[in-house]
Amino acid sequence: MRYYLAIDIGASSGRHIVGWKENREIRTREVYRFPNGVTEQDGHLTWNIAALEQHVKTGIDEAQKEYPQIESLSIDTWAVDYVLMKEDQEVLPCYAYRDSRTETVIPRVHDRIVFSELYRRTGIQFQPFNTIYQLYADKLAGRLEGVTDFLMIPEYLMYKLCGVKSHEYTNATTTGMVGAETGEYDPAIIEALELPVHLFRSLQQPGTVIGEYKGIRVMLCATHDTASAVEGIPMEGNYPYISSGTWSLLGVKTEKPITDSASEQANWSNEGGVGYNRYQKNIMGMWIVNRLRDELCPDMPWDAITTEAEQKHFDHLVDVNDPAFLAPESMKAAFDLKLPHPPKCTAGYFRCTYRSLARGYEQAIEEIEKNTGKTYQKLYIVGGGAKNQLLNKLTEEATGKQVIALPIEATALGNLKNQIKGATSDAG
Repeated sequence: MRYYLAIDIGASSGRHIVGWKENREIRTREVYRFPNGVTEQDGHLTWNIAALEQHVKTGIDEAQKEYPQIESLSIDTWAVDYVLMKEDQEVLPCYAYRDSRTETVIPRVHDRIVFSELYRRTGIQFQPFNTIYQLYADKLAGRLEGVTDFLMIPEYLMYKLCGVKSHEYTNATTTGMVGAETGEYDPAIIEALELPVHLFRSLQQPGTVIGEYKGIRVMLCATHDTASAVEGIPMEGNYPYISSGTWSLLGVKTEKPITDSASEQANWSNEGGVGYNRYQKNIMGMWIVNRLRDELCPDMPWDAITTEAEQKHFDHLVDVNDPAFLAPESMKAAFDLKLPHPPKCTAGYFRCTYRSLARGYEQAIEEIEKNTGKTYQKLYIVGGGAKNQLLNKLTEEATGKQVIALPIEATALGNLKNQIKGATSDAG
């Protein structure tokens, strides 16, 4: 039996999952789980990358205790964030994407290269935290002086394991600096922003072996967790999907990027997949309800929350993609400001959120069908949010699509699938 290790790290937790092929299916077992989250440092939101590294190594040790002969491992995480390096020394802090440091930088980037040109070249939707704005903020703050590398978070963690610096394709596309047609960093963007050219190396594809750690091959998967999640969906045919976690990543596979004006105006993204394009949009997801629960009813079980939300009749909606919900000090207060009148009970906030999410999904599906010229009958939902039966029901009602909710570790499955495919290619 050949065993593989997927290390899947999200914004709130990480997990080490061992996988193997059995009867033509991938079987899995979680061997280690750890918490993650942003920390506040000097008024900024940052990641504790030292803690992440330690958890990654501890989890590998735990996996090897039970599975001594692991063929390979790979790491996937959220997108857009990175670690600056001066040779082998980190430039700290490592900022988190929810930090507000890019707010004043965005117009300065667009003064140098207007967004319509950025979109034409990259096909990446506007998000205030895109890597392009973070790197320009670093440039203006002098943080790029003497820097030899920038590594996206999963590539950084794999570097700490095997000593090799890599740049994986699917994750790089989320930076907003990779050409939609070329699949490589766009020199015109780098020149326009006067960023150090040497930071932007050739991109590598999932399945590439980059090194070794304790006798285990270190292999690139689709290191953007959503790219791995899409790989992990057991989909029959090609239908829209939602990778439902902190964010709701809603999209569909397309053969080529779609970068027309309608896609730009509706803020659709074209991100790298494994042999295909992901025509996708970021929609605020479980982040909102998680924050509401932490603030309003931290000890209340989710089943009780959704039951009460279903029974209430608060029917106002909000725009879940409003920046007010990105990182408010109080999520309740953010709702109170955006609603004509606040709910009279806790359940009203959750009902409003779930109905607003479903409405956001409905609008996105309508845009997908219009912009691709295709009609779809099904919608696949994976990730933690797939367990929420109320949201699934509301989504089915709003979209008119058959919702296929698969509460599986799709990201880890996709990570493992990339590794197994990579191992087969090597053997061939």
